[in-house]
Amino acid sequence: MSTLLHATDYSQEEARWHAVVAKQAEADGRFVYAVATTGIYCRPSCSSRQPARRNVRFYETFTEAEQAGYRACLKCGGQPRGEDDRHLTAVRRACREIEAAEDQAPSLDALAQATDLSPHHLHRVFKKMMGITPRQYWDSIRLTRLKDNLRCGEPVAPALYGAGYGSSSRLYEKSDGQLGMTPASYGRGGAGAVIAYASRPSALGLVLVGATAKGVCFVALGDAEATLITALQSDFPNAEMHRDDAGLGEMLDHVAAHLEGREPNVRLPLDVQATAFQRQVWQALSEIPYGETRSYGELAAAIGKPGAPRAVGRACGSNPVALLVPCHRAIGANGRLTGYRWGLERKQALLDQERALTKQS
Repeated sequence: MSTLLHATDYSQEEARWHAVVAKQAEADGRFVYAVATTGIYCRPSCSSRQPARRNVRFYETFTEAEQAGYRACLKCGGQPRGEDDRHLTAVRRACREIEAAEDQAPSLDALAQATDLSPHHLHRVFKKMMGITPRQYWDSIRLTRLKDNLRCGEPVAPALYGAGYGSSSRLYEKSDGQLGMTPASYGRGGAGAVIAYASRPSALGLVLVGATAKGVCFVALGDAEATLITALQSDFPNAEMHRDDAGLGEMLDHVAAHLEGREPNVRLPLDVQATAFQRQVWQALSEIPYGETRSYGELAAAIGKPGAPRAVGRACGSNPVALLVPCHRAIGANGRLTGYRWGLERKQALLDQERALTKQS
């Protein structure tokens, strides 16, 4: 392994673009750049003709570039693969070790021994590739097990211990952030939760908003209110629901203003259920600038999971708060529109409007 120290910080795109223009050999191995119009990725020092800046995408590793659909340049070969492959293999092995654990998370020392990396090195590489720490990955695995147990009808206590929780108290303290409600309520399809809803016409048809006392838990678009209410009830089959046009009037004003392009960055409190992976994807979606799009592969790379574009697509599809988490900005690798719960025509209309308003500003 090279011990060469790099003085330049290539974490910012401006520095990376400068390295590409200058064909800096010292930047090789720090990142790769891909060209959207050719489908090829290169090392920063590649002797190929300089591409237009607007067509360039940057990736941390060749693996991320390939997962996003690009192929290696024939001139420069993209970048050396040995170190990247070793890190990817180590992280995959660490994930398998964590997933196989039952009662408690494997220690960082144990994971390091299983992957032939030092504890510090493994922690850094794992966080870079996965977007979360080994401990956070264990927490997400454990939470998924708990949800599966509850959905299968297990009582709360056996479900907790069967998922690897040694005590229920710490989970209940954090259950609002992890489950959106208490474990017992989650297991009963939202039983105990009180959801108010209201709807109104918008630029893209009817918009319906559902909210608990803590925040918005559901946003839907459609042609018929009955259909949208059915969708809300299907997501929360056992919650108590009631119409509240007056109470949700301000929230609907914000959503309608967003749909009409008058409020590009709508900010409302949310009360949504999410796994650690879904939270990562939804956060990445929220960071896509107004008027722009990202492919599922690019989103997967952005959260440190370049091999999971399909899982990213599923996380987009499970987003319960359309518009507030802009899953309509996720597209296929070829630039085509893919699934959208509220219809591809609405997805296209949203993107067209955002692009038009961005050009005007």
